[in-house]
Amino acid sequence: MIEAKPIQDISSGVNLSSVSRFEDAEGSSQARSERLADVGMTERRVIAQRPKLLLVDDDEEIRTQLRWALSSEFEVIQAGDRPAAIEAMRLHRPAVVLLDLGLPPQTNRSDEGLATLSEVLDFDPLTKVVIASGQNERETAMSAVGAGAYHFLCKPVDAAEVMVIMRRCLHVTSLEREYRDLQRKLMADGVAGMLGSSPEMQRVCTSIRKVATTEAPVLILGESGTGKEMAARAIHDQSGRKSGPFVAINCSAIPGTLLESELFGHEKGAFTGAQTQRKGRIEQANGGTLFLDEIGDVPPAVQVKLLRFLQEKTIERIGGRGLITADARVVAATHKDLDKGRKEGSFREDFYYRLSVVQIALPPLRVRGDDLTLLAQAFLRRYAQENRRGQLAFAPETLRALQRYPWPGNIRELQNRIRRAVIMGEGPRVYARDLELPEGLDTAVQTLREAREDMERQMIRRSLERHDGRIALAATELGVSRPSLYDLIAKLGLNGDEAIA
Repeated sequence: MIEAKPIQDISSGVNLSSVSRFEDAEGSSQARSERLADVGMTERRVIAQRPKLLLVDDDEEIRTQLRWALSSEFEVIQAGDRPAAIEAMRLHRPAVVLLDLGLPPQTNRSDEGLATLSEVLDFDPLTKVVIASGQNERETAMSAVGAGAYHFLCKPVDAAEVMVIMRRCLHVTSLEREYRDLQRKLMADGVAGMLGSSPEMQRVCTSIRKVATTEAPVLILGESGTGKEMAARAIHDQSGRKSGPFVAINCSAIPGTLLESELFGHEKGAFTGAQTQRKGRIEQANGGTLFLDEIGDVPPAVQVKLLRFLQEKTIERIGGRGLITADARVVAATHKDLDKGRKEGSFREDFYYRLSVVQIALPPLRVRGDDLTLLAQAFLRRYAQENRRGQLAFAPETLRALQRYPWPGNIRELQNRIRRAVIMGEGPRVYARDLELPEGLDTAVQTLREAREDMERQMIRRSLERHDGRIALAATELGVSRPSLYDLIAKLGLNGDEAIA
């Protein structure tokens, strides 16, 4: 049991004997009233600044003792059952909750306490809930921790231990608040909604800011799903053309026979089915930006016409005879290796150099470190709001699973998995199974060596795939010698058939 020390008036925290001596020394009743008013105002300010703690226990004596022990640093709010606890959450929004699992009407069971935990976290997933339980309830308490409780204490609780745990909870809450503030700052300071604090993304954002103010063509490189169109929009939004149109076309989604018409337009009667005159995407982008996605799939014949447009800023519609001036800035993107295309002859060299005055390479999600968590949290907030799911939070093991998954589909895959989890999931927490991540990612433990080898294995395999198994090209891309790459292939157990000399 906690020993209460009723030395002070808890409502004000002022030692009463000290106040009496103060009154005798002053003599004047008016002065005494003024001084007491000042003391009261000071104490009220102190109380207002104290963080709020909700104490949920059906035993009034325990609540009283804990209130005496904690009121020096916390504004203690009390509740004896689940309805009172939820009402207190709604009225006071405490940062910390100390919860007894044995609540009425069945104090010998934990059902009501676990239900209270669920409702508290449903109301505010960021609240830190500390469970108080008996020794025979240890397994139940651990289950509560798995359901989102921050910590558990065994009864009878020690006042000093409770105070240490509560201070730790407040510290963690403060760190989370700073992290959220940093997220908001990054979102405000980021380039047109592009989130990222990793060095790789900071370099990308710096390049975008620099190139946006120019008229130079830009080539954006990166794997599928890394956000190439978003980067192109960021360039447009920060340019002098932001009031003009942003016209995007996916060159790989349109057959080569139709792509020329889509880009340059056509005159009436130019070909079968051309019943009216039609402006192409280049004309539609006049005064703005033309985004050519998957430029690596453009046929050579169309590359010639695009090269002329880049050089002269004029086009001819299909079936037309006159030149049309089109003032559109070109931003292109591809996930393909255009250097390889140049050497093989599928991508014109003069077109490549005209198109890629400035290159911006977007990093894959798997190498962006903490950006993954930043993006995941941003997507979770967005889709929770869109689907009226209230405040959702990732379970701790989910964040670990997110970091361990390689994300071959990059940001697009992350976005789709989180959106699906918000729509299909239940409760205030999002677990790895809700994201349909492979089994074992949230529980397996890797050493640093194993993690490094996994990353090396993935990078080597993808590089070999991009270069059709050519060791020399893969070694150059990875920054190692050919013998070193052969050694790594053998060491990591990669299929030697994937590589050719």
